[in-house]
Amino acid sequence: MKDPEPNDPWLTSEHDFPESASLPERLRYLVGFAILAPSGHNTQPWLFAIGSQGLALLADRSRALPVVDPEDRELIMSCGAALFHLTVAMRHYRMEPGVTLFPDESDLDLLARVEVAGVYDPTLEEERLFMAIKKRHTNRCPFLDQPVPDLELDSLRAAAESSGARLDLFSDDNSKSALASLIATGDRIQARNKHFRRELAAWLRPNRSYRSDGIPGYAMGVGDMKSRLGPFVVRTFDWGDGQAAKDEQLAAGSPVLAVLSTDGDDHRSWLQAGMALDHVLLLAADYGIQASYLNQPIEVAELRRELVSIVGETRYPQIVLRMGYGTEDRRTPRRPASHVVVRE
Repeated sequence: MKDPEPNDPWLTSEHDFPESASLPERLRYLVGFAILAPSGHNTQPWLFAIGSQGLALLADRSRALPVVDPEDRELIMSCGAALFHLTVAMRHYRMEPGVTLFPDESDLDLLARVEVAGVYDPTLEEERLFMAIKKRHTNRCPFLDQPVPDLELDSLRAAAESSGARLDLFSDDNSKSALASLIATGDRIQARNKHFRRELAAWLRPNRSYRSDGIPGYAMGVGDMKSRLGPFVVRTFDWGDGQAAKDEQLAAGSPVLAVLSTDGDDHRSWLQAGMALDHVLLLAADYGIQASYLNQPIEVAELRRELVSIVGETRYPQIVLRMGYGTEDRRTPRRPASHVVVRE
């Protein structure tokens, strides 16, 4: 059998599944797909405790972002995305996932327990979601001036709803302009905060970095030389006006802006929002639609309150996306499964 854990987790082969191995060995292999999920600043804030009967998904608070994400809302959403990746992979390999969210209310680091509930026969749509895992990656570059078909937008809305969230999609110029203005305001507010700048700079990586986390310069369209200077510049200077102008143009020029929202705003809602987000992103990737995050209006509390007026007074906006078609972009790195798997 081939090595199931290559140096680059993106190269994990679906054909190397150890079908005759023990359950812990099979689950360890499946974690190799879970870790390909998106996360804020590519922090990858998850751990997987594998036991004889299943696994536990744990929040790795050592990878928290206390300035931009003081309540760990985005951290938990990232873990929800990894959980959805895991369940998609389980179904592909004919394992029915039995998922219990927050099984121990006294332990908020224990986000979910996952067991094999039986043999599963995946649907065609579920198989397509699995095949989309390696297609999905964040694209921060400008999108093509090409509309997304209404039928596919309807499917993305349905995917979010089936996972316990709501996806509001905006393709008209007035709505996009209003959202783009909030995004730009968020840029200016965040960049004025030296603590925010320091936190962001700590997760920026040179293009040739050996690190398997964080945001490499190439993910932002930056060349090798600038990627080495990036952390210093971001940490030292207030770059808010320049970033605001760039992001406002990027948002207003995208075919679609999206706001994912939930009924509640607690840990369970955040975890479910992450699962819903991942469902949307995988389905979008299957359609050839790319996405990136412009979450400034949610990360800045006063702007989040303004965003509520757009999605409805009874909703809690959790993430803002831009969606469209673009050229292929390089994937951001991932830590191998051996770095995130612990024994129960």
